Amino acid sequence: MTPPGDRAWAEQIVAQHYQGLYRYAYRLSGSATEAEDLTQEAFVKALSHSQQLRDAERTRAWLYSILRHEYLQRCRAEQQRGRAVALDETVVVPEPDEEPPAYVDAELLQRGLLLLPEEFRTPLILAYWEDFRYQDIAELMGIPVGTVMSRLWRAKQWLRRWLTNSGTEPFVTWAEVASADGNTEVSSRPSREAAVRRQDYAL
Repeated sequence: MTPPGDRAWAEQIVAQHYQGLYRYAYRLSGSATEAEDLTQEAFVKALSHSQQLRDAERTRAWLYSILRHEYLQRCRAEQQRGRAVALDETVVVPEPDEEPPAYVDAELLQRGLLLLPEEFRTPLILAYWEDFRYQDIAELMGIPVGTVMSRLWRAKQWLRRWLTNSGTEPFVTWAEVASADGNTEVSSRPSREAAVRRQDYAL
């Protein structure tokens, strides 16, 4: 690979990693506009801090780490970013008997992802959409591999139930997320007709 820092290196990493970074940014944010901004910002930061890349073989993970850092900074700046299910406080329940639907509405899937806390959303996206190994995810997030595996299992359980119930049952059976007045309602606006095949989300 071209040594970090020069123009050829910049063009190379953009060509190789733009699509993957954009996918990750979109799954994180749910917004095409924000995904574009995050992806561009990640490359700007990478190019201006190329000296921090010690191992060229780690370029991909390094870029995803930069993008995640930028996203989390934006979340902190906004102080609050939507409602998320508190999976850390969940209890383990058996695998649901229902099979996930053969076809999954793309918007429903994305809505479910956005309800997950980022620390659960990121491992799921990186493992199932970006083909990261558990060890790579652990290093990127600064957590043990066992924690990655636990978060993946919980997130998959949550998302399977969400998809099985078409987003109409926001996991009351999996975690008590009701507010003090018992309200567990979430947005259930109509979905687009476009769907993705089951193997495309591979849960």
